[in-house]
Parts: sequence; C-alpha cells; structure tokens
Amino acid sequence: MKIPINMPILGKEELSAVTSVVKSGGLTSASKDGGKNVQEFEKLFRTFVKSKYAISVNSGTSALQASILALDIKRGDEVIVPSFTFVASANAIASTGAKPVFADILKENYTIDPKSIEKKITKKTKAIMPVHLYGNLSNLDQIGEIAKKHNISIVEDAAQSLGSTLKGKHSGTFFELGCYSLYPGKVMTSGEGGVIVTHNKKLHEKLLMIRNHGMIKGYDSQIFGLNLRLPEINAAIAKIQIKKLPKFIETRRKNAKLLSELLSNLKIQIPLERKNEKLNWALYTIATKNRDMILKKLNSKGIGAAVYYPIPIHKIPFYQTKLKLSNTDWASKHVLSLPVHPKVSLKNIEYIAKIMRELL
Repeated sequence: MKIPINMPILGKEELSAVTSVVKSGGLTSASKDGGKNVQEFEKLFRTFVKSKYAISVNSGTSALQASILALDIKRGDEVIVPSFTFVASANAIASTGAKPVFADILKENYTIDPKSIEKKITKKTKAIMPVHLYGNLSNLDQIGEIAKKHNISIVEDAAQSLGSTLKGKHSGTFFELGCYSLYPGKVMTSGEGGVIVTHNKKLHEKLLMIRNHGMIKGYDSQIFGLNLRLPEINAAIAKIQIKKLPKFIETRRKNAKLLSELLSNLKIQIPLERKNEKLNWALYTIATKNRDMILKKLNSKGIGAAVYYPIPIHKIPFYQTKLKLSNTDWASKHVLSLPVHPKVSLKNIEYIAKIMRELL
C-alpha cells in the first residue's frame, strides 16, 4: 500500500481541454487580457473566491513577485514575512530588491504571530505577507489592525489556502492583494500556475501590465514587467480543475475529520479549525516528539508522510541569520504532515491511524 502525501487529480476532461488547445495552435497570448482560456479561467476563479478581479500568472511565486512590484516596493524597503514557510515567500520579496524581515509564528496553527509582526516594524516596513500555511488562516483581524495603524500594505500568501474561509470570506480576499499557487501539490492544479486577486481596479490594471513586460498594446512598456503569463494549456486545465475544487475540498474535510477522530487519544498536537473557520486541509499537519523516527516508520509502511518545513528560511544558506524565532525552531523539529487528499480512501485513513497508534 502506497499513499502519497499529495497528488494531482486529473481526468479525461483535462486531457480533452489540453488536446483542444494543442489542436487550435493558440498556445499562449501576449494580449493585455490574455488568451481565451486565461480569460475564462479568471472569470471562474473570481466567482469562486468572490473577488472583483483575478489575474492569472505562471506560478505562485510570480503571483507574489508581481504583487510586491504592483505596490511599488523596491530596494531598501522591508516586507515582514514568517520564516516558517516555503522559500518562495521570501524569494518573491528579495527579487524586487526589498528585504524580507522574518517573524515568528503561533504554535497553534503555524501562521505568523501578530506580536512578532509588531516587534519587526520599522520606518522601512512597507508590507506584511502573512502565509496561510497548510491551509490554516492567519489572525487576519489583528494583522489588519497592525497594518492600518502603521499605514502599510498586506499581501496574503494564500498559496496553500485556496478554498479556506473565515466567516464565509475566502482567504486571499481580505486585503489589497491575495496570491494563490496552482502547483501539482496544491488543492487544484494547472501544472504550474498562480493567481492574484484584488478588489482594486488600479492594482488590477497594473498587474495586467506587470505580467506582460509592462505593456498594454505591445511594444509600449509603461512600467517594469516580466513574462509572467499563464499559457493557454495550463489555463485550460485550471478551468476544469476549479469546477472540481468544491468536491476536492469536501473530501479533504471528511478525511481530516475522520483522521482527527482516530488520532484524538494520542499524545500529539492535532490540527484544529478555529471559530468561524472552514479550512481546505491542504496539508493535515500534526506536531509530535520523535518526529523523525515516526516519519521514517510511516514511510517504511507506504505512508507518504512528509515534513514541511524542516529548515526555516532564516536558517537556509542564502538567508542565514542569527535570529532567534523560538516557535519557528520548535515547529521545524516537530511538525509532520499526513495524507488526506481526495485519493485517500476510508481504508487508507484507518490504516494511517492504525500505524500511528502502533508507533505512539
């Protein structure tokens, strides 16, 4: 029995959509609004998350990078970001010349600690980038209050939280800009891809230029931009996937609920939804002692458990600092993610729980 930690779920519809694009010959479009599939996907996406605008790009990293550029953040500016996340969050900031300033996290759900944000704010701070890690939601009310108090922007890194909601409102739609990833390990995929959402018309227009070398009509670059466009093949896949997304999330939620029930009597930290939250369960992440031993045993039994993230960004070679982020360091040594994606069956969940009980 082999149960991967995550896997893309693709069918005949996606294959047919890709074939249709290949036959058409229209593999991409350098027009301001993108090709037919890009435009159709963006319409479906903004309807799903209830955002006024959606701009698709070629990766979640590109979504973050374009958002930082759209806010005119540049060399010498600072953006506060948690260290406990994938390096893309920091790299998107650094790529613009700005400095990622690393904050600590909350132990309860591994998202950025508002108190740590307050301590990191300086005159150079231009934005906060809360990361909704594993699909968990950051403390949005508190972060919003901090940003308003200091007159700084917020870019939500919702790469892992597409479909997670607070009081019915989607992650990524609470502030100026929200960014999602469509990488194959996420709750839906386009192969590679990303999406930015905003309610701000000026930011929308700016982002359309940024993803297309700063152009509007062609050969008329008015601002700095890059080729961040989403190809038509990827958009065609995404168009099908977003229609399946509600079902994907429903299954993840059922699997997570059952797994929590079966693991409830063990000496581990089980992930929980907080009041008014409805999570997508992108990654079902526990915390436990002897994490590495448990990981090795689970893998040997065919369970694709995995660690996200064993080395915090502030300790990896490129960014290495002497910062002390106690909760971040704790999490990097204790977290372990277990499979709950839609291909995980009831039998699989029971098997995972059985092995966990044997180990603990």
